[in-house]
Amino acid sequence: MLDDDRLFPADPSTREIARRLFAGIRTLPLISPHGHTEPRWYAENLPFPDPAQLLVVPDHYVTRMLVSQGATLESLGVPRRDGGAVEADGRTIWRIFAEHYYLFRGTPTRSWLDTTFEALFGIDEPLTPQSADRLYDTIAAALTTPEYRPRALFERFNLEVIATTDSAVDELGWHRTIRESGWAGRVVPTYRPDTVVDPDKATFHTDLDRLGALTGCDTGTWRGYLEAHVKRRAFFKSMGATASDHGHPSALTADLPQSEAAALFDAVRTGKADAGQKELFRAQMLTEMARMSVDDGLVLQIHPGAWRNHSPATFAAFGADKGFDIPRRTDYVAALKPLLDRFGMEKQLRIILFTLDESSYARELAPLAGVYPALRLGPPWWFFDSPEGMLRFRELATETAGFYNTVGFNDDTRAFPSIPARHDVARRIDCAYLARLVAEHRLREDEAHEVARDLAYRLPKEAYRL
Repeated sequence: MLDDDRLFPADPSTREIARRLFAGIRTLPLISPHGHTEPRWYAENLPFPDPAQLLVVPDHYVTRMLVSQGATLESLGVPRRDGGAVEADGRTIWRIFAEHYYLFRGTPTRSWLDTTFEALFGIDEPLTPQSADRLYDTIAAALTTPEYRPRALFERFNLEVIATTDSAVDELGWHRTIRESGWAGRVVPTYRPDTVVDPDKATFHTDLDRLGALTGCDTGTWRGYLEAHVKRRAFFKSMGATASDHGHPSALTADLPQSEAAALFDAVRTGKADAGQKELFRAQMLTEMARMSVDDGLVLQIHPGAWRNHSPATFAAFGADKGFDIPRRTDYVAALKPLLDRFGMEKQLRIILFTLDESSYARELAPLAGVYPALRLGPPWWFFDSPEGMLRFRELATETAGFYNTVGFNDDTRAFPSIPARHDVARRIDCAYLARLVAEHRLREDEAHEVARDLAYRLPKEAYRL
């Protein structure tokens, strides 16, 4: 089903250049420095469940499309928060998926899934209602074999390293199990402190207590709270972490005098803060995290701009990460200025900026990353992790930030089987873009080969200090 020239330019001469570029990078190891796979998978190394539980139920790219056309999350087997009944039969879920597979035509999800079906499971026919049971049986049979367990797939995918995303109050027990198992696969944690930084999180106060218990610090005081972060970051580093990650509603930063920051923390800690004070607290904490990164070297990732859980009914019934996070306009120039005024010229600091607002690339993000030593641009994220989104990113960002103020590609996925497919798309699009520059005599082909390798391999390793 897969044409080896997919995503390459239609013009024959330019396509031939893209082929040569891609041939030089297609087998390079995969660097996955930011994602949401479960460390438990690699620790226990148990067989994955049935095809529906592997490829449909946990993938909100899949479920959100089906919901948009009338399916219910219950019918797709997505667990309810109250433990209520949902479809438990994997074959039934799979048949619903197959019946509606046509909905994914033209989407990156279709490309990832088709590549997974063929490259991973050897399937050479399309998924349709008529083929649904055959494909289900093929995948189900494969999942019972040792070759399809998590560690074997990690090695088959040629993953050099993968980073998970872990709560600040996670004790990283699964990471410890991986370390002590003797397996050579490199799985590292990432420090994600959102639940102890964002007062709007439901578990904010209980997690602050937990943070204090884990560190022996008094998280009822500003000084103790900051010291608790320092200790947890050091613990994460001792377990292999090289980065932190921050999923804030906006990119707003602040640099308050410490007395004012302490008073703000008191209002937040006691539950007396209003919406404006909560946003200011999040803003202050991004700057505090940058300060800590200067000290301990953790790369600071900022993932702002999502209206999380846009459907309150879905959130109440099923919880977060169910496909109802929606992009919104995001300001960077003014929002980041307090942080950049203090730390933007720090050469040892690495801040990776992401966006769900594509209009900001040429206007704000590329100019910022193109001058501040601390800044790098993350790859197209989430809704824009697509061939068109990747190409637009290169066109909008390269003219101002170049290639070397970007960080290559990261797959940012919960869908483990799709990781090779996502990297394959990114590498093909980068080769297509570079081939056009060569064909237009804007770049020598030897330079294009070097850039292609850097984007696929060297830059993500360097950016994330891996």
